Amino acid sequence: MKRVLVTGASGQLGQCIDAIKDNYQNLTFIYASRERLDISNKNEVDLFFKSNTVDWCVNCAAYTAVDRAESDIENAKQVNINAVRNLAEATLENNVRMIHVSTDFVFDGKHNKAYKEDAETNPLGVYGQTKLDGEKELATINPKHFIIRTSWLYSEFNSNFMRTMLRLSQDRDELNVVCDQIGTPTYAKDLADALLQIISQDSSAYGIYHYSNEGVASWYDFAKAIFEINANHMKVNPIDSSSFPTPAQRPHFSVLDKTKIKKTFNLEIPYWKDSLKIAISNL
Repeated sequence: MKRVLVTGASGQLGQCIDAIKDNYQNLTFIYASRERLDISNKNEVDLFFKSNTVDWCVNCAAYTAVDRAESDIENAKQVNINAVRNLAEATLENNVRMIHVSTDFVFDGKHNKAYKEDAETNPLGVYGQTKLDGEKELATINPKHFIIRTSWLYSEFNSNFMRTMLRLSQDRDELNVVCDQIGTPTYAKDLADALLQIISQDSSAYGIYHYSNEGVASWYDFAKAIFEINANHMKVNPIDSSSFPTPAQRPHFSVLDKTKIKKTFNLEIPYWKDSLKIAISNL
């Protein structure tokens, strides 16, 4: 029986792991939100690992407020870099394998084909840079690591694009949504399932992997699909990013190539619209 520590347990990915845990009877879970374990505090992290038997650590914690990070740099660094370093050192010292969730924002989005794991990184903002720096800390410190980059995460839990669109539709007749940023929506329960499959396989195929749902969409496509599946007649207008300026620049194309993760772990990845239907039906 493998004991799995889930940090950032109150976030949507942590909650999705908890929602599907019964499918993995060979695993037991320790859930740690910030109230239970402040991973930016090295002493707390070291004491926690000394006091608890852990075989795997899945780090779901992240500073994900992309625009706020541009002015809140130190807090973004604390969570996305320093906390990862603390976990990497503790997992190394206690012989724990670590899975760390990262992002498509490590790329600048200036290519027009799906990004492989060895593609050149070039973050456009503080969020992407701190996530990339966190990846580097883990890779340097603990060789027993899996870095899973994902994109456009949503679920029934917490705040995300799907839930925001449905909330806005309650008191609006139309919305403007950018159409020139291309990627892939990822249902957090699908990602959670992939992470737990890696652990269940007791894998030592360490390294960087990309995971999103299958297919390609713009944020406009994503919004249209949300309303169509929810039988909502909201009018959605496509706009360019230049018409919706934000503090942080975003990659215009961040589709991830999933060939490596599918082959290595024999995963079947659902199409994004099929997973979106499931997520909306679960609301």
